[in-house]
Amino acid sequence: MAITAALVKELRDLSGAGMMDAKKALTENNGDIEASMDWLRTKGLATAAKKSGRTAAEGLVGVAVDGGVGVAVEVNSETDFVAKNAEFQDMVTGIVNVALGVSDVEALVAAPLNGKTVQDVVTDKIATIGENMSVRRMARVEGDVVASYVHSAAAEGMGKIGVLVALKGGDEAFAKQVAMHVAATNPASLSEADLDPAVVERERLVLTEQARESGKPDNIIENMIKGRLKKFYSEVTLVNQAFVINPDVTVGQAAKDAGAEITAFVRLEVGEGIEKKTEDFAAEVAKTMGG
Repeated sequence: MAITAALVKELRDLSGAGMMDAKKALTENNGDIEASMDWLRTKGLATAAKKSGRTAAEGLVGVAVDGGVGVAVEVNSETDFVAKNAEFQDMVTGIVNVALGVSDVEALVAAPLNGKTVQDVVTDKIATIGENMSVRRMARVEGDVVASYVHSAAAEGMGKIGVLVALKGGDEAFAKQVAMHVAATNPASLSEADLDPAVVERERLVLTEQARESGKPDNIIENMIKGRLKKFYSEVTLVNQAFVINPDVTVGQAAKDAGAEITAFVRLEVGEGIEKKTEDFAAEVAKTMGG
């Protein structure tokens, strides 16, 4: 029986197995879906679909730099224990290396890795390790100089926080210092021009109300708002922050002193934005026992 793409897709949807495993199962069982499902189950390859609904908020951010290109990829797992697993870390390394050749996460999961797509590699790993996993985010920067930094490193080039910094001019040593600064301060944007206008307007309204409560004249209130907005920018925009290496200067001034211009940065932290489900283990046991 001919093994069609539609047949392979049907088996993948039923089993959660990778494309090559699904095709092999169908080939071994003459295209019989039911027999192929049993074949996959005996090989331990039909379990991934059952795990796909579980929250994966742990994992690692992997980074890589090749010349003037840097990439950061967040690969999630359910537990920190798996993030420390060498098999998982090897997979992250492979995925990050593939990311150097693509532009976004959609292209990344469809790109080839070890004869399969990245998504199929992840699906296979779900089956073998036994936890839900996902390639959640990817970021890419380009510049004359690109440097990376990993905080809370679990292995070479991967950890809980991954940072990339791109410069025009300057050198890698300075870019690395800025990357460490970004890891520590988590700026919202490069400069005030890059800030979300809605965020700025919300802050302006809060500051306006605070200034009006002072009872001062309108011209004084306007100056108060300008001053407080400047302070806000100094807290949330990279170039206006006090440089952690030398707090006497801003990051922007430090860049000028180093003959550089910071053109882009990326900071990915594992699990940010994911609502983590917390469970009361004692309550769960009591519920199970009917208590």
